Amino acid sequence: MAYQLHTGDCLQVLQQLPEACIDLIFTSPPYADQRSKTYGGIRPADYVDWFMPRAAQFQRVLKPEGTFVLNIKEKVVAGERSTYVLELILELRRQGWLWTEEFIWHKKNCYPGKWPNRFRDAWERLLQFNRSRQFKMYQENVMVPTGDWCKARLRRLSETDRMRDESKVGSGFGKNISNWVGRSLAYPTNVLHLATECANRRHSAAFPETLPEWFIRLFTRANDWVLDPFMGSGTTLVAAEKLKRNAVGIDIVPEYVAIARGQLQAYDEVSAADYPRSMGF
Repeated sequence: MAYQLHTGDCLQVLQQLPEACIDLIFTSPPYADQRSKTYGGIRPADYVDWFMPRAAQFQRVLKPEGTFVLNIKEKVVAGERSTYVLELILELRRQGWLWTEEFIWHKKNCYPGKWPNRFRDAWERLLQFNRSRQFKMYQENVMVPTGDWCKARLRRLSETDRMRDESKVGSGFGKNISNWVGRSLAYPTNVLHLATECANRRHSAAFPETLPEWFIRLFTRANDWVLDPFMGSGTTLVAAEKLKRNAVGIDIVPEYVAIARGQLQAYDEVSAADYPRSMGF
């Protein structure tokens, strides 16, 4: 598959890309006041102003039917949760993005911890934004086994199980248990239970490959283009390469771009010395 690696600020680099060329943007930018030694440590009060010009470029290069997934997390400032993520969501909506869904990454192997007035975070947000209400989504690619509960539960169906049983609390929700007969797979929830470990130890904030992989399966097909404008050491691009997607990665730190290039060599048919920047959309 084709990939492009760029060193620089995505605000400038993305201006080199044509409009509407990307199917999925999956990225985790530096969080507020984090990674100050490598990325400058943007203050919470300045974060929205810093992010929005870059979001305008994301909007320009994303296809109308594409999806933008943002992995981000609040921080605690002066003993209370910062609001910079909420402020960012509102500003993205004003820019024209649709805040379509929110996924939660539950770090299932997070070790316990306690601070004077709070417990350790074991989750992070993954915010889904779209340019249009009509976007590509391939839910069948992320279905999960129904589980052993079906074997016993479906063996003897009651009369109620064979009809839509409306919620007793008037929520408007209902279920028909008989619809599960013969099914081995079910749609997942919007909570992803993934371990934090990853094979890549050369970046201080690398996420597990299974995280971008899940969203690449959900929102793209083979030969589609995936963009990570804050790629770090290239985890998103490696996941895209394994799934036969094309990818564009950008990072401001030359060392991380070099690491990403090294990781991609194992999956690319073209040698690192020959990869072309003009690999084409």
